[in-house]
Parts: sequence; structure tokens; C-alpha cells
Amino acid sequence: MKTFHALAASLALILAAGSAHAGHVLVVLSDADQLELKHGKTFATGFYLNELMQPVKLLLDAGHQVSFATPLGRAPTLDRGSIDPMYFGGDAAALRTHQTLLEKLALTSPETSPVMSLARVEQLGYDRFDAVYVPGGHAPMQDLLDSPALGRLLSDFHSKNKTTALVCHGPIALLSTLPQAHQFSTRLAQTGKASAPPDWIYAGYQVTVISNQEETIAKPQLKGGEMKFYPQTALEQAGARYRSNTQPWSSNVVTDRELITGQNPASAVDVAKELLQRLK
Repeated sequence: MKTFHALAASLALILAAGSAHAGHVLVVLSDADQLELKHGKTFATGFYLNELMQPVKLLLDAGHQVSFATPLGRAPTLDRGSIDPMYFGGDAAALRTHQTLLEKLALTSPETSPVMSLARVEQLGYDRFDAVYVPGGHAPMQDLLDSPALGRLLSDFHSKNKTTALVCHGPIALLSTLPQAHQFSTRLAQTGKASAPPDWIYAGYQVTVISNQEETIAKPQLKGGEMKFYPQTALEQAGARYRSNTQPWSSNVVTDRELITGQNPASAVDVAKELLQRLK
């Protein structure tokens, strides 16, 4: 039954594409529904509604095909804290529209989700996809940062100069391309410092990600917990050149070669617009 619904959902997305020149975008999400914090604490999380659905809706409205994957092929989890009109410019109707689309796609339903595993994506072949998009929420900090399967996908895209877009906590996924990604993140969590090979594929790239300042402002969300490290620090220590907004929580998009990165939830629409330009 799950296979039938997954195929039906995929067919619906293909039919939505409509255009002979439509692009095919792979959206990669986390399998995680919680983030491990310091001192054995955890924080319930997932993907942010606007960071996923605003770009997905814009892509579908423009006639592109969208497929979804997680490292293990599990239905991803919606961060309940992101169900808030403030992430949609205070527009409650826009919030409902994007919630309705999420429900229609059935992404979070364990029985009917069309989500593939990254192993399945690799079997199908990376060449069928024109771009990859990774939304945020804290969940990518749990598994996308050191997923070997994601590292292979992003490395392939990098080698072919194919558009790679990420927003908020999503850019932490770039670390998955490090030769020893898990060891890098472990050292950073334990000591606050880690080094990456100088020939890391994204070394010297200008990128953005949720800033240390914004993480500090948002720290009360963790209910007394503390993250093992911040993504800005991780990307800087890996060798990326970090660019931030001076105004927290305002949109900031940085493009460098094939990479499009957005700093925070407010950046999701602008990242999607840049992605749409690349797909023309």
C-alpha cells in the first residue's frame, strides 16, 4: 500500500511539472526527529514548515518536478514550533496554504510518504536531478552533517557544477563531503575546535548559515539545553568563508559558484527564487 501511494504521489508531482523544459529538484531532508544536545539532553525537532514548503510550492507552481529523500528513507518530521504565521510574513492564510500542500504530498505520513532513501537515489542515478535543495530546522545537525550517502551526492553535484541550495541549518550538510565528516563533528563537539583538509571541496566558498548570534537569541527554544556546536563555527573551521547579515532574522542569500545558501527562515523564499533562476 505504501508503494502504491508513493508512486501515486510521485506521478502527481510529475504531472504537476507540465513543461517540457521542467527541471527536476531533489529535496533532501533529515530522518531525525530530535537533536542531541550537551549533557545527554535532547530537543524535539524536524524540518521547518516554511523552509521546506515555500520553495517546494514555488518550484511546483513554476512547473518543475520535485522528489524527496532522506538518508534512510523515513518520513521526515515537522518541527511543530515552525507552524506559526510569523514565518509566513504574519499571513495566516499563507500558513494554511502551505500546510495543506504538505498534507497533500503526505511527506510526514509513515504509511504514504513518497520519500526515498539516499541509497535509492544513488541507484536511480544522480544525473536525473538538476538541482538539490536542503531545508533547515535543527534536524540536519543530527544526521545530514555526516551522512556518507549525502556526501557522495553533494560531491557528484559539485564535480558537475550542479545547483546546490541550502537554507538555515541546512548548509551544515556540506560537511558530509569531508573525508572524515563524523570525526570532524565529534572533535568539534568535544573540544570546540576541528580542522578539515585544505582541499575540502567547499574550502574557500562564500556561504551563509544561521548565525551564532541568531543561535544565541534562539537558545531559549532549547529549554535549558545547549547545542554541541553552532553551524557557523563548524563551517568556518572546515574552511568556508562565512557571510552574515548585520540584522538578525532578515533575509540573506549568498551565492558562490554552484552553491546557494540562505541564512535563516526569512531567507527561504529568496533562496527559492535564486534556484528558480538557475533552472531556467
